[in-house]
Order: sequence, then structure tokens, then C-alpha cells
Amino acid sequence: MKMRAPAVPLITVDPYFSVWSEADKLTDNDTRHWTNKSNKIAGVLSVDGEEYCFMSTVDGMKYMEQKALDINALSTEYVFTNSKVELSLRFTTPVIPYEMDLLSRPVSYLKASCRAIDGSKHDVRIKIHASEELCLNEKGQMPVTVSEVEIGNGIKAMKMGAAEQNILNKLGDDVRIDWGYFYLAIRGEDSKTCTCKPCVSDEMSYITVSADISEKSALIAFAYDDIESLIYFGEKLKSYWNKDGKTIETAIAEAYADYELCMAKCDAFSADLTAKANASGGEKYAEMLSLAYRQIIAAHKVVIDKNGELLYISKECFSNGCAATVDVSYPSIPMFLYYNPELVIGMMRPIFKYANGGVWPFDFAPHDVGCYPFLNGQVYSNGIDPTHQMPVEECGNMLVMAAAASVAMKDVSYARSNIEDLEKWSKYLIQYGNDPENQLCTDDFAGHLAHNCNLSLKAIMGIAGLGVIYSMMGNKAKHDELMKIARDMAASWVERASNGDGSYKLAFDAEGSFSMKYNAIWDKIFGLGIFPKEVLDSEFKSYEKRMQKYGMPLDNRKTYTKSDWLVWTATFADTKEEFEKFISPLWDAYNESQSRVPMTDWYETVDARQCGFQHRTVQGGLFIKMLADSGKCRI
Repeated sequence: MKMRAPAVPLITVDPYFSVWSEADKLTDNDTRHWTNKSNKIAGVLSVDGEEYCFMSTVDGMKYMEQKALDINALSTEYVFTNSKVELSLRFTTPVIPYEMDLLSRPVSYLKASCRAIDGSKHDVRIKIHASEELCLNEKGQMPVTVSEVEIGNGIKAMKMGAAEQNILNKLGDDVRIDWGYFYLAIRGEDSKTCTCKPCVSDEMSYITVSADISEKSALIAFAYDDIESLIYFGEKLKSYWNKDGKTIETAIAEAYADYELCMAKCDAFSADLTAKANASGGEKYAEMLSLAYRQIIAAHKVVIDKNGELLYISKECFSNGCAATVDVSYPSIPMFLYYNPELVIGMMRPIFKYANGGVWPFDFAPHDVGCYPFLNGQVYSNGIDPTHQMPVEECGNMLVMAAAASVAMKDVSYARSNIEDLEKWSKYLIQYGNDPENQLCTDDFAGHLAHNCNLSLKAIMGIAGLGVIYSMMGNKAKHDELMKIARDMAASWVERASNGDGSYKLAFDAEGSFSMKYNAIWDKIFGLGIFPKEVLDSEFKSYEKRMQKYGMPLDNRKTYTKSDWLVWTATFADTKEEFEKFISPLWDAYNESQSRVPMTDWYETVDARQCGFQHRTVQGGLFIKMLADSGKCRI
């Protein structure tokens, strides 16, 4: 990867089990959780009895020289040297989206291998030290217990967890897990050389594993057993991987047993992603998708409800911590529609359940179903306070998501089972979507806006989405009725939103204004032709004069932008070359930004500075060009 990643993924399982390097070199800083708090894992290589640090920082120790770093969708690879040996590291979290056992298994790999580079033989030993920070919200928060674990097959392992286990005891955004147990395991080519032990420093407790890798390799596994993952309307749910009672020890043993097969699958997946993204949007586009992929997955949790149905729960990372947020799922779905649309159904299930649970009082769709990891009902806008809801936004989102998932799966059964809610939400859009009142949209950081042209586009696409669903259900009359409404609204939109120069307004009453019209992209993806092509073409052409150094601003009010909407907007381009030109500044922003965090989606176009948000699932929206080119959602 040519891009200098703003943060490098190392362990990427779920919102709690997530470890990154936020520096150019792995030894420039301690490894961190996506929240920027230290989650220290230190790596030390002993060469002929002399110790060198290669991961995180260790006071008073020499450091190996980092020679290379490369990132693909599922692996991160480093190469280090000193005067005697070369050390190669490969971090892999095999979160393949259509293999549910791998997607949910909380085990991440580090393969380490060493070779001499000075023509001599050396006694080389690798040591990995994992701190208590991985199983506490803050180091020193409470005592931890450590113990050796029996895995078998030459695997040495330790586990560490809070001495007082209070399962699912807190919710919130800038918090880390402090229940369950972190596991650290190692297997070398000669199992007799592998050791594991606890270690206590002046600052905190560690667990350590080590092995001889003199001209050999060792496989390290990082694992986390959260015991129970979410509270879902008062009920504690387990993750998908242990839904049938599988133990973490078994999961670790299975991860070791299938490592080679797993790596072959990961290599094939990453190569395919790169090739298809490159063909669709160019090399820079492929690099952004490769960097975003593990982040998108790791901001979700896969669980099973009491009926055995899959739930795919997002966390609004560094936004407000909301769980299963509709307007976070909506921008993320392009990646999941491309790879596994069943996960989109898993995003929608909590919303329909909550909307029909007897508590939600409105005739529009909810915003969220809780604050991670508690899914007991909406927390945004104080739950059911009518003041700061997103009625048009969320109705349109749910309708488009249901339609897109139905088309991608070639199966309308899930939408059919929720047709009463979808019909109710479409009626709301028909009544209020033509010229929205003073409402919030998903870009709520920009504040309320009346007569929002882009929000009206969402209403039109939502109504058309229900028309698509009825068509798949065989109800031509309802399809024709809804499509006529959508087309009539679109014709009115074109007239009222026009600036008279081929561009279209931010708000119907804001002459000379502009905004990205990203919601209209579904007209192109579905192939509906609701808007005249010349309208979308002239609007896209007008964006060229709006560009700043690091991309096009979201609208005329500020110079900040959103990465997801920028790529959605770029997908209006007729040619690959136009698309590449439009998204190249986004690549530059990640490559040059001084905000060293997992990919932010909200940043300044003038200096690439992060405005807020990081590690969010919305980067799934970057995959929209691949989705559009694939035809997977074309009617």
C-alpha cells in the first residue's frame, strides 16, 4: 500500500476487541484501542541474549529498525531488522463477511518468522507481552487475575481478566470492556521452546508468551471471551460464535488448526477486493477500501437473538455510542450488499422489533435502538422526545435498505414480512418528503435545516424503494402507483431546486447554494431513471468548481466534508477517470492528515484535519462504486 495509513489495523474483531498502531512505525507509540486509549501489546526479540523491541515502547531497550509496512483488507505485514536478523510479522483478523464462524470468532493472528541476514546462526526468541489494558476500561481500575490455560496441540496460553466480573455493566462511547477474559496464546515449530507466564511491572499486570524462532516461525493468537455480548430488550445475548455453547479454548484450538486454510481464504479475499476495486475506481480507490474493510467490520457485533435470528449491531464510534443506528447503517450498506446482504437484514431486525414493541409512538422510523452494548430502545433525542428526531431521514433509509437488500438477495420475503411498517413510513414520506420541514438529517452536526433538497431526494428514493419491493412481490398496481408519486415528486424537485445554471440548491429557498446530492445515487444503482440523466450530469459537473485541496465540501455552509458521501457523489461520474479525479483528494486526506486515528469520515477539506468521528461503520459507503459497477442491486 502506497498510502501512509492514518492508523494501522492490528486486531479488529468488534467495538471492544480492537487494537491499532497510530504511528508510522510500530515502535513509535504503544498500541492503542480505536478510542486512542492505550491497549498495550509489546513485542521483544532476543537475539543471542540481547533484547530488541519491535512493537510498542519498552524503556531502556534497543529498537529494531522498521523496514517495511504493507496493508491489505485482512492482513497487516511488517518487516524489521537489526544487524543480525530480519523479523517478519503478519497480523490477520480473518473477518470474511460470508463465513459467519470466521466473521464472529474473536481470535486474531500474529505470524512471526525470523531469518539471519549476516550469514551466521543466532539464538532468537520472540516474546509478546499483553497488558491488563486489554481487559479493563482503564489500567489499574481493579485487580486482575491471570492463569495458564490448557489448549493442547503444543499451544501455550494465558488468560487475564478483571478479578470482579460484572458482565455488561456499562454502556457508552469512549469506554472499553472490563468484563470477560483476554487470551494470549503461542505455538512454535518446537513446542518444547514455548512458554507462558504472568508478569507484573510497577505500572500494571501483563501476561507473556514466548518461543524460539531461530530460522523458524511462531503463531501467536489474541482472543477475547466476552461471555455475553449485548443486552437486547432486557435479555443478554451471546455472540454468534458461541451460540451453541462453544468455549473460547475450543475456538482458539480451531483457529490454530485451520490457520493455513484461513490464510488462503484471506489472501484470496483481499486479492479479489483489490482487483475489483482497482478495475472499478483505480489504485487509490482500492487502497482506501483495503484500509477501511477491517474497520467497518470491527465496529459491529454479530449476535443471535432468542429466536435464532442473526443481528448485526453497529456502534456509532466517537459519535454518540448509539447502537443499531439507522442513519449509520444506511451509508454502510454498499459493502454488505456487495458481499453478504443477509447482514443488512441483521441491521434492520432491531429497528423493526423496536418499532413494533409498543413503546415507539411515532409513525416514522426510529433512529437507533440504544447505546452500545444496551439495546433497549432509542436513546438519541432522549428516546421519544419529538424535538430532535429524524423522520424523513430514517423512513427513507429503512425503505432504501429494505429494497436494496431484497434486490441484492433476489428475495423479497423479509421486506414482505414488514410491509405494514414500510407502507406506513412511505406514507410519511409522501406527506412530508416533498418539502421537508425544519428537520435534522443524518448530517446532524450541521444542525436543523428546512426545505432540505437532499432530504427530499431521500424521500423520493424511499418511496421508489417501496415501489421496487411491491414489484418483486408481484403487485404491479402498487408499484405503478408509488413510481408515479416518486416521478412526480422528482419533476417538482428539479423545478424547485434549480439554481438556473445546471446546479441544484442546498435548500429549496436558498438561491445560489449547493450540496452533495448523494441520496440520488440509488436512482442510478437501481436503474430506475426517475431523474433525467441530464439533471444528474449537470449537477455532478457543477461540483468541479466546489473542490478544495482535500475534496468537495458537504455543502456551502462549511468547508468540512464526509468521506462516505464524497464517494457516493463521485459514483455519479460517467467514466472511471472522472471518478478517480473526484476521489483522489480523499486519498490525499488520509495519506497526509495529522489526525492519526482509524479512518475518520468527517474532516476539513482545507487541511485534512479530523472534525470528529473515527472508526465508524459508515466507511462501508466507500464500496458504493464497486456495488454500482457490479449490478448486484440493479432492477
